Amino acid sequence: MKHLIFVLGLLTIVGCKDRKTSETTVHSDAVENALEVTDKRHSDDTSNIYGNAWTKDMAMDNGEQWQADVTTNEGVKQLQKTFYAKTTNSLEDYHKLAENLNEDKNYVVKNCTMVGPSHDNLHVWLHPLIEKIAALSKVETVEDASKLKLSIEENINAYSIYFK
Repeated sequence: MKHLIFVLGLLTIVGCKDRKTSETTVHSDAVENALEVTDKRHSDDTSNIYGNAWTKDMAMDNGEQWQADVTTNEGVKQLQKTFYAKTTNSLEDYHKLAENLNEDKNYVVKNCTMVGPSHDNLHVWLHPLIEKIAALSKVETVEDASKLKLSIEENINAYSIYFK
């Protein structure tokens, strides 16, 4: 939990473009957090990896969607395209999906030019997705991978609720 709070604080303080070197740290922390949560999956099946509790932390722009920059919207469209194009029947398929989604997520992070409250809310949406993708890359059963895939789908599709 300390890692999660630290990462969220770091993401809020540092802009997307200015944290190319921080991305590796954020990804590593996300992997560690995701693995911790995945290890606890049997005792807490409603964890943030499988659920979407992050939606409670999202805010709207005076009841409207936040304006996202063009590259972020393009990156999220690519995430959706990658997600729906990949058939997942085996553990290897899920791991490959995670690899592909990670590349798309990296594009969003590296090319984001958003600032202010819209940027802050983007990170509320993005951080759980980073954790889920990291967990999917390390998952050990098809059952857990399937649950993570559903959670990732909900996360990716929720983007259009909060951003335009």
